[in-house]
Amino acid sequence: MQTRLIAIALLSALCLAGPADAEEGKPAPDEVAFQWNVRIALRDGVNLSATRYRPQGLKAATPCIFAMTPYMAQRNHERAMYFASHGYTYYAVDVRGRGNSEGEFTPLLQEARDGHDVAEWLAKQNECNGKVAMSGGSYLGYSQWAAAKELPPHLATIIPVASVGPGIDFPILNNIPYTYNMQWLTFVSGNASQDRIFFDGAFWAAQYRRWYLAHAPYKELDGYIGNPSPTFQTWIGHPHQDAYWDSYRPTPEQYAKMTLPILSITGHYDDDQPGAMNYYKEHMRYAGDRAKAAHYLIIGPWDHAGTGNPQAEMGGLKFAPASVLDMGALHTAWYDWTLKQGKRPEFLKDKVAFYVVGEEAWRYAPSLPAVTASTQTWYLDSQDGRANDVFEAGRLRSTPSASATPDRYVYDPLDTSALQYEDRPEVFSPTYAFILDQRGTQLSSGKQLVYHTPALERDTDIAGFFKLSAYIAIDQPDTDFAAKIYEVKSDGSTVFLTQEFKRARYRANPREPVPVVPGAVERYDFDRFNFTARRLSQGSRLRLVIAPLNSMTMQKNYNSGGVVAEESGKDARKVTVTLYHDTQRPSALYVPIAAKSSVADKGAGTERDPQSR
Repeated sequence: MQTRLIAIALLSALCLAGPADAEEGKPAPDEVAFQWNVRIALRDGVNLSATRYRPQGLKAATPCIFAMTPYMAQRNHERAMYFASHGYTYYAVDVRGRGNSEGEFTPLLQEARDGHDVAEWLAKQNECNGKVAMSGGSYLGYSQWAAAKELPPHLATIIPVASVGPGIDFPILNNIPYTYNMQWLTFVSGNASQDRIFFDGAFWAAQYRRWYLAHAPYKELDGYIGNPSPTFQTWIGHPHQDAYWDSYRPTPEQYAKMTLPILSITGHYDDDQPGAMNYYKEHMRYAGDRAKAAHYLIIGPWDHAGTGNPQAEMGGLKFAPASVLDMGALHTAWYDWTLKQGKRPEFLKDKVAFYVVGEEAWRYAPSLPAVTASTQTWYLDSQDGRANDVFEAGRLRSTPSASATPDRYVYDPLDTSALQYEDRPEVFSPTYAFILDQRGTQLSSGKQLVYHTPALERDTDIAGFFKLSAYIAIDQPDTDFAAKIYEVKSDGSTVFLTQEFKRARYRANPREPVPVVPGAVERYDFDRFNFTARRLSQGSRLRLVIAPLNSMTMQKNYNSGGVVAEESGKDARKVTVTLYHDTQRPSALYVPIAAKSSVADKGAGTERDPQSR
């Protein structure tokens, strides 16, 4: 399934990918002056280690770009060579406690203050002209937002790519933790890189399988892995949104004070899209008009690694060449614009660029809400409560259902049959994520609810965020849901579009768990689907699947209503999930219909002041 476990190339791959991965245009070694283990002094006396890359023979001061990585500075070598060959001094910095840097590494914790100090240290170096920028994706994208929230005076611009949102999409997604957390924590354990261990997909599948089949508590996962982790246990102590997770992200006041130009990048299938979008939306909510006008957003048809290194094929899907952006050229053009008074990048024709798969073209909008022109409503319905598999599915209809017979499924947390769809090494690869997910949906008959629209009468362009409002009753105090949406083509093939997970106790508020009253009918609003944009072909149908979240990739909820991390098989309770769709309780799926592209008549490539609009 499309979760952290598909990320054999997840956080680390994005750091490895980037502008210089292509051989074409690769700089000659003699164009770049190199210096290893430059020491950067922080305010508390700790010294970070950085590798410096600078245009060879250049005497004049330049803008400086830096990246803060927990994955070893050398992993940024190609990216650094690229920018140094394009007129920038680049520093690849080991974060505190990693690589050759001093101090103790606490994941996510130190990057804010340390990032501020690095920016200000660089600004004082003779080789820097006082303008400092940041670079990188995933954790390195998070590092940029963390540093920016401290408002370093000389930080002039950032390009956060696929940015991790602590508490938003990592290490919990909608307050549900990943098992991947221990894979990542092992990767960054100690000072050196544990990359051979991290990249062994079969090894991690075996570890998670053993834990899953034992029905062991989630809090014991680090012991099952063989790497007891205080950080893992700290994260478990904060199972939902609270002040702890808030502390990692900018406050409204900090967003309001940010004035630097920002280029945010994410993808349709980026695991960290929720984090990237959260930063973007919050900045748009709290920043001043001048700052908002200098924030651009790109949403491509990419997975997590593809946001740094776009490919024309992913997960069995193929895209037109237009989708494969030259990220090196784009990033360089952005830096030239914001740091050297150059021209605005030609690609940025309006504030939001989004790729519509099927149309195979980029569209533009002046804002994220403007991407969606209207919403199409499809009401859930079934014939006599029959909606349990793809062959005897319920319906999505344009008018409210009058059916008084609800739909039901029963979920037993001790049922491990779902393992057959993900228990093999290739589930760790984004290439197979969509195929495997669909196969599981089709074969798990009777264990979920499935609904289809009629065949579409014409091509239909969608873009934006789906929403599902479902009237549900459960007979236990808690359970987890997975809502997934697909395009089913006229030939029967399917394409995964987007999904959302929800824990029932957080149905009303992600910051306050409230046990469910068994049997009570409540409206559950699934309003955190990932962004998607696609041309649905004439003759295609939309498929909605509502199912239990039962996977070795996520913390298991045993439905007892207790502390989920402490629950085990002995706490398991079967749950009956009943979904209503009648005139008083009109469960509905809301489909975002794409807006036409905004007119690109704003002088793309000529505007010289990134904050002039």
